[in-house]
Amino acid sequence: MFRKLILALMLIIPMGMCAQQKFGHVNSAAIIPLMPEYTAAQADLQSLQKQYEDEIKRMNDELAKKSEEFEAQKATLPANIAERREKELQDLYGRMQQYYQEGQQHMQKASEDKMAAISEKLKNAIKEVGAAGGYVYILDMTGAVPYISETLSTDVTEEVKAKLGIK
Repeated sequence: MFRKLILALMLIIPMGMCAQQKFGHVNSAAIIPLMPEYTAAQADLQSLQKQYEDEIKRMNDELAKKSEEFEAQKATLPANIAERREKELQDLYGRMQQYYQEGQQHMQKASEDKMAAISEKLKNAIKEVGAAGGYVYILDMTGAVPYISETLSTDVTEEVKAKLGIK
């Protein structure tokens, strides 16, 4: 009898402890676009993208102009000069391709760097809300979590927005 009572208590106590634990969820996809840092990052990235596009356009225009000039003069040029100009056109095209690839890589890195800073700020706000609210877990609904029970978990999205100063 006494053993059954101890066994029952051992089973009931952990269940009671679980019932008191708080779980939360947050929708980071609803928060990030509202952050001033995100808006500033998007503006910076668009400006940087425009600079790259303008330079590629300038290089492309230069290549087109030199190519047209070469085609117009090609028949009258000595073979050695024609070969040199054709090589110059190929070099210019190669530089343009390289610049484009480097620009794409730089844009990717700039975007990753800016988003990392934004994600870190969001993560810190979620941690603060979790600690202040006594949550065991706060899961991001936009992540790879296949299911979050919204009835057994508290949505802390608004609290995180408030922590970040977003309305």
